[in-house]
Amino acid sequence: MPALAPGERELRVLHVSDLHLIPSQRRKIEWVRSLAALEPDLVIDTGDNLAGHDALDPLLHALEPLLEFPGAFVLGSNDYYSPTFKNPARYLLPDARGPVRSTPDLPWEPMVAAMRDAGWADLTNRRDAVVVRGRRIDLAGVDDPHLDRDEFPAPSAPSPGEDTAALRLGVTHAPYTRVLDRMHADGADAIIAGHTHGGQLCLPGYGALVTNCDIDRRRAKGLHGWPGARPDAPGGEDSTWLHVSAGAGTSPYAPVRFACRPEATLVTFTARGRI
Repeated sequence: MPALAPGERELRVLHVSDLHLIPSQRRKIEWVRSLAALEPDLVIDTGDNLAGHDALDPLLHALEPLLEFPGAFVLGSNDYYSPTFKNPARYLLPDARGPVRSTPDLPWEPMVAAMRDAGWADLTNRRDAVVVRGRRIDLAGVDDPHLDRDEFPAPSAPSPGEDTAALRLGVTHAPYTRVLDRMHADGADAIIAGHTHGGQLCLPGYGALVTNCDIDRRRAKGLHGWPGARPDAPGGEDSTWLHVSAGAGTSPYAPVRFACRPEATLVTFTARGRI
């Protein structure tokens, strides 16, 4: 992704999303731990980590090697609320949101505390910055738009003598267009999101059937530009790079993917003008 200023050296960002972890998923836990071998410069977690009340300890075990790297995170609905059985036909609705429960029932607070204690930046409707190999990365994130919890953080005034950031990242769980538009207008060099599961059920030659939000299905996963009529034409002054992860899990009540493999993504940022 050529989003860095000209002359900047490469920056490798590991994007992990939508683990929807339950304790019995031992292979997934070991796979997540193995991602540390990629030695990223930065880890971004775009939420929906949990899928059960007893998943916190297995999740922290899975993330333990990744927490050794600089990182940042936002939360998704399945960090707050446990999954419930739904009519499978609802999946085919464009934005299949049910009634929002009033009280979170998953252990999101100790999860957030563990990530913060490891040094990861909490981007829940917040801005922050991390320094990676001597370069500052400015981050702006929102709480889950799928739950209408997003409140875009106000710009922060630069400190006198502050160096220009090498990269400005927008981070959100669900890529709703209102959030992407705000991040684009805010001057983000790139936006990172999850939530869609890449469509989860896809048709070969056609792609995702739905995205479970209001983004178009052609942008259900992968690297695109935002905004613009052509999702495969990023770059330029009027477009922001957008990466949407297909995620690594599913709801335990719908544990099926078709033509859409689970994933984590290693994004290599390069200087603009290079691909």
